[in-house]
Amino acid sequence: MRRLPPLGSLRAFEAAARLESFKNAAAELGVTPTAISHQVRQLEEELGTPLFIRRTRKVVPTVAGRALAARLGGAFDIMAEAVAQARPRPGRRQATLSATLAFSSRLLVPRAGKFRSLYPGWDLRLHASDEAVDLIAGEADAAIRSGRGGERPGLVSLPLITEYFAPVCSPRIAPRQPEELRQATLIHFDWLFAKPTIQLPNWRTWAEAAGLGGFDTGAGLTFTDENSTIEAAVAGQGIALLSLALVAPELRSGVLVQPFGPLIEGLRFDFVYPEGAEGRPEVATLRDWILGEFGPEATSR
Repeated sequence: MRRLPPLGSLRAFEAAARLESFKNAAAELGVTPTAISHQVRQLEEELGTPLFIRRTRKVVPTVAGRALAARLGGAFDIMAEAVAQARPRPGRRQATLSATLAFSSRLLVPRAGKFRSLYPGWDLRLHASDEAVDLIAGEADAAIRSGRGGERPGLVSLPLITEYFAPVCSPRIAPRQPEELRQATLIHFDWLFAKPTIQLPNWRTWAEAAGLGGFDTGAGLTFTDENSTIEAAVAGQGIALLSLALVAPELRSGVLVQPFGPLIEGLRFDFVYPEGAEGRPEVATLRDWILGEFGPEATSR
């Protein structure tokens, strides 16, 4: 528990020390000079030391007074900043969008600055989590969720991107033909850990589609999050079966390459919001932004 003198006494002292005048401190704080003098006197009595040398037209802080005033000034600045941040900023609004960790870090974060330029009156709050938030309860204004495109009770789903998976790796270790995968280190993302109720592409289903057999498709390195899986592929630790949508920047830059197919269809990312919320400014702003970035017209460009 903090043992402090009354806040009014500290404010009166700090203003008087900064302005070197009880009169000017009184004007700043909206009280009388007598009140300032009384509060400072109380503080000196509680601390057991004089804080001012009192002269005819001004007061001069003592050594102890200067030291106390310097620390109090910084403390009051911090308090003022905290209070200002807690107050709603006039003319600004905030929209909260929830998405998975991988989608947020790889596809939303690089576009966050563009949101501010497109919607200068809005602040964007990204909620990154692999746990689905309760949109109907208001935990977020909207979300980007992946699935098979089925019904979501109480929610509206607008299709964005369908994922396709293919072998991806660093160009330093890129195989020339699928048969070379038999000697390669395979990198796996543990889909069952992340989405236990959905069967998603894995090396076994890819090998079947490629007509490639005769090797252990379960061996290699396994990670329980997509970001680590991607980082391992970038580092050249093996060949990963990855969502081409999530590694599009690395493929464009050449950090990763897709040596061959086939492509395996995965889940679909949808923009999701509560039914009847179309007219809410937060939902409308997020919908316009996300459809502009990931809608059919955007992805075809």
